[in-house]
Amino acid sequence: MNIALASDHAGFELKNGVIAYLAERGITHKDFGCSPGERVDYVDYAEKAINEMIQGNFDRAILICGTGLGMAIVANKHKGIRATPCYDEYMAEMSRSHNNSNCLTLGGRVLPLDEAIHIVSIWLDTDFDKGRHQRRIEKILKLEERNFKSQRI
Repeated sequence: MNIALASDHAGFELKNGVIAYLAERGITHKDFGCSPGERVDYVDYAEKAINEMIQGNFDRAILICGTGLGMAIVANKHKGIRATPCYDEYMAEMSRSHNNSNCLTLGGRVLPLDEAIHIVSIWLDTDFDKGRHQRRIEKILKLEERNFKSQRI
C-alpha cells in the first residue's frame, strides 16, 4: 500500500504523528506538505495529494486540516475519490467496509494523536465488504460519470 499525505497548518502536527506511525508499520508514503510554520490553504495541499492518487501513484490518501471537513470537500470534487472524515473507530471501519473509502480525512484540532492513530489503523486494515455495498459504489460511479460531464457547481 502506498499512501499520499497532505495537511494545512492546522493539521501539520497530527500529520507528522501519522507519518511516524506509517513509517513504524513500514507503509510506503509521501508527504505533499505543508511545511512547518507555513499558513496555507488546505485546498492547495489536498489537490496535490489527490492529483497524485488519481494519476495512479498512490493507492489511498490521508488528508488533515483543522476538522477534516475542508479536505473532504476538496477531495470529493474529484472523480473516483471517496473521502470520508472520520472521528472515531466505528466511522473508520464503516468508511472502508461499506463505502470503500480511498481517502481518509482527519481533524488536527479535534483529534488527539492516539485517537487518530487508532482511526488510521482501522482504516488501513479494514477490507471492503463488497456484496450489497458494491452495488451502491457502482451507483456512485454512475452518478460521477453523469455529473462530472454535465455539472459545474
